[in-house]
Amino acid sequence: MATAPLTVELANPDATVRMAEDVSLALQPGDCLCLSGDLGAGKSTFARALIRAIADDPDLEAPSPTFTLVQAYQLRIPISHMDLYRLGSPEELDELGLDDALAEGAALVEWPEKAIDLLPEDRIMIRFDGIGDSRTVIITAAAPFIERLERSFSVRAFLERHYSEPVVRRHLQGDASSRTYETIRPESGDPLILMNAPRKPDGPPVRDGLPYSQIAHLAEDVVPFVAIARWLRALGFAAPEILGEDLDQGFLLIENLGTDGILDSDGKPDPERYGVAIDCLAALHARDLPGPLAVGGRLHHVPAYDARAMQIEVELLTDWYLPWRRGASVPDQERQAYLDLWYTLFERLESAEKALVLRDYHSPNLIWRPERTGLDRLGIIDFQDAMIGPSAYDVASLCQDARVTVDPHLAGQLLDRYVAARRDANPDFDETGFREAYAIMAAQRAAKILGIFVRLKQRDGKPGYLRHLPRMEAYISASLAHPALQPLRNWFTKAGIGESES
Repeated sequence: MATAPLTVELANPDATVRMAEDVSLALQPGDCLCLSGDLGAGKSTFARALIRAIADDPDLEAPSPTFTLVQAYQLRIPISHMDLYRLGSPEELDELGLDDALAEGAALVEWPEKAIDLLPEDRIMIRFDGIGDSRTVIITAAAPFIERLERSFSVRAFLERHYSEPVVRRHLQGDASSRTYETIRPESGDPLILMNAPRKPDGPPVRDGLPYSQIAHLAEDVVPFVAIARWLRALGFAAPEILGEDLDQGFLLIENLGTDGILDSDGKPDPERYGVAIDCLAALHARDLPGPLAVGGRLHHVPAYDARAMQIEVELLTDWYLPWRRGASVPDQERQAYLDLWYTLFERLESAEKALVLRDYHSPNLIWRPERTGLDRLGIIDFQDAMIGPSAYDVASLCQDARVTVDPHLAGQLLDRYVAARRDANPDFDETGFREAYAIMAAQRAAKILGIFVRLKQRDGKPGYLRHLPRMEAYISASLAHPALQPLRNWFTKAGIGESES
């Protein structure tokens, strides 16, 4: 669907570079940017700045493709920079490989007029006009790109309200969720992190008139992140400081806790770092539960990780994973038997110890800070979906890390270390009940993640997560070995998954 053209006024070449940064952060594979305007209008300046922004290399050579016709860059988003000025005929466009370029990445096409009828219908037209240093840029594109670009421009406006000087924006992370992150580099001062988390629209009702996100208690805006970050910091844990916020738009400027993770140089779990991570959980679970948390004149009530939330999560296995594995849907009777078994297990969790469940407590979200001491060595950066539920959940999240294999021996050491720390703090700590809850929550989490990773591939076109399936299958097999899960283990064996995958 077409929208009204977007007009941008650029006062000087530096403004052109900043706009190129903004566009680079809105760019997605499949985008075809057509740059038009007279010689010297700024097309090449814009293209070079965009390529350097995606490469995060201000000194990258990005020569004009005037004579080669195309220059390819294998970057975070592969870029093909094309110049059609010397094109002999429109048909020669096929020889430049535009279709292949758009299948893998994005394209920058200068002088698109030379083959306009052969360019994609959803092309993005960017027209540069002006004399001297100033330029007027008119952008014409379909609604999805314009919405992405306007969101990126809004981030720039948010940053300008917090900085009196220009800042450099660079992509940091963004894949499995609607949130994205940027590194913000001011001319002076330390780099910070920009969280871009647009409010999630409610999906279709799936049960009791509610969408999945509400049943599973997924954060719909940035208020929970701000609330939990400040609560954790008040208790002495290393959550990032919130340095700027726009709660309505979903922009947060947050402290950069560092870049070192808790894996070693070979990408394997570092026992010392995982040990500190388990100590953090033991310390957190010994604290009182949070009450209502005030944020910007609002109150955030941390939701309960209740049986309904757990149940709809385990359904992801029968809704996505198992049909993908079998190539056929799961019969109603088999599915109901699976859900009945889980319901019985969730009833057992009603008496389990409750704590703040951070929910994604594993290697991608934990930062190692060797210059610090004690628990301050571990930065915690992902907790916007936090709930109050069984304390065992986050222990399982760490000991059965979804992104890297935790050796069973190390996992056992971590579990024992946690139990010892809890006993030292509270002689009445129920180890038997905790270990049962651990097995249940580990299996529940693995079932959910198996479904999520297949859903990311089939629904969202992100197949990279499938490489983690064998790990999760091995984890769930180990969890099902607990006596309390024997009936569920029998169901998994009959279904052809679980024990045979380890």
